[in-house]
Amino acid sequence: MISLDDAVIARLTTHGHHFEILVDPEMAADAKEKDIPPKEWVASEHVYRDASKAETASEEALKESFGTTEFPAIAKRIIRKGEIQITTEQRKEIVKAKKKQIVSIIAQNAIDPRTNAPHPPARIEKAMDEVNVHVDPFKATTRQVDEVVEKLRPVLPIKFAMVRVEIRVPPQYTGKVYGLLHDLKRVKEEWKNDGSLVTVVEMAAGMQSDVYDKLNSSTHGSVETKLLETI
Repeated sequence: MISLDDAVIARLTTHGHHFEILVDPEMAADAKEKDIPPKEWVASEHVYRDASKAETASEEALKESFGTTEFPAIAKRIIRKGEIQITTEQRKEIVKAKKKQIVSIIAQNAIDPRTNAPHPPARIEKAMDEVNVHVDPFKATTRQVDEVVEKLRPVLPIKFAMVRVEIRVPPQYTGKVYGLLHDLKRVKEEWKNDGSLVTVVEMAAGMQSDVYDKLNSSTHGSVETKLLETI
């Protein structure tokens, strides 16, 4: 649970009763659309009639409004159907964090269709500012990505794509590299007689630079990569 000092109020009025809970502003914003356990975003497991006065809601009011007195179920209803009271500064911080997440998702998954090269995060962020993209602090970042991309198209050629890359690893580095490839989809794998590894992996197009940097770092530049196709 978060500190009470860092918590804000989430409130809901229903069935003639007013309810409040104390929550983490950023985590609670995500909990509006994601199934995150309340213990990760609440500051206390109390449902208040007035949180500022520490006046708790009665069991009768809870049962009448929610059909239960179980805190997790009530907290989820309040956070999804109610509103979160945040300051202007908190809103700015949440928007800033979500914008960074959106930029990261686009950078990892999208390319410039003219060159098939990834767009650097700084270029994506600059384009978002240019077309005045509005980031919703209470909407999941993954649900905002497609909307943002559509707004960027007039000023930034962009498309989501996957690539298949052939990777050849010298025998002395296969152990290190195999771990790096663990999170990538391997569509082909062949171990050579000398112990070297040839594998074909599939990844989001925007991840290429990061993956290549890690491979070269782990093999002192001796790994060989070849882009086979863009899907």
